[in-house]
Amino acid sequence: MLNSDDIKKAKEATEEFFQKMTIGAIIDINAGNLNTEDILSGPARIDYAEGVAGGDSEVKENKPARNASHSDAGGSNDSIELNIKVDDPQILIGERGQTLNEIQRLLRVVLNKKLDKAFYLNLDINEYRKKKTEYLKTMARELADEVVLTKEEKVLSPMSSYERRIIHAELAGRPDIITESEGEGLERRVVIKLK
Repeated sequence: MLNSDDIKKAKEATEEFFQKMTIGAIIDINAGNLNTEDILSGPARIDYAEGVAGGDSEVKENKPARNASHSDAGGSNDSIELNIKVDDPQILIGERGQTLNEIQRLLRVVLNKKLDKAFYLNLDINEYRKKKTEYLKTMARELADEVVLTKEEKVLSPMSSYERRIIHAELAGRPDIITESEGEGLERRVVIKLK
């Protein structure tokens, strides 16, 4: 179980991680059912002066008022949700979110060493994952409706396991269609069929 000290350490380690990358960011951390507002007093802002390349960096920590609308971290105290805001997100997101996945993997290793506890980490940059999830859910519903109308299966393009899981979960409650994953490795994709 993560406690308030763990959350403070996680936030400090995340700030240090992005400082070392010389990325100016606003870091917002949520952890399961813990009230992170009381623990952290809002998100931290990391700003860098123009001379970052020369090594002259300035770190400022502002504590703006928290936005009341946070996405659900799953309701478990064994999860940390990091929402990062940056000016140029594409560098950190990469093609189809691949760089974001790698940053999340690296940050998980760093935080696991700092906290010496196992937990689930969800990193989102400028709400990319949130928007991608909504897009995938909408696409899944529309394609499922199309399968029902045309009575022809739909084969989606290759997706990561995270993206396939979103499609499967979104359509799991539909009694008229089934979803399956086919293919191997990077070519694994979802197929939507009539039941």
